[in-house]
Amino acid sequence: MSDKKSDKKSAGMTTGNKAALGAAAIGSAAVAAALLYAGRKLATKKKPDTATGTGTIPSGEPPQTD
Repeated sequence: MSDKKSDKKSAGMTTGNKAALGAAAIGSAAVAAALLYAGRKLATKKKPDTATGTGTIPSGEPPQTD
């Protein structure tokens, strides 16, 4: 009788193993979602255009040119 229990337990997954597998799947899905969100935010982030030099100075006044 004890042989059947040990065979049954070694052949299948325990509840703890199933829970750990589920937690790993949820955790990896959360990491993937966070990376996708961060990548999208970086792709749409507007970079300041400092190459043209047509902006205002920090005080808000237009730059003086000679």
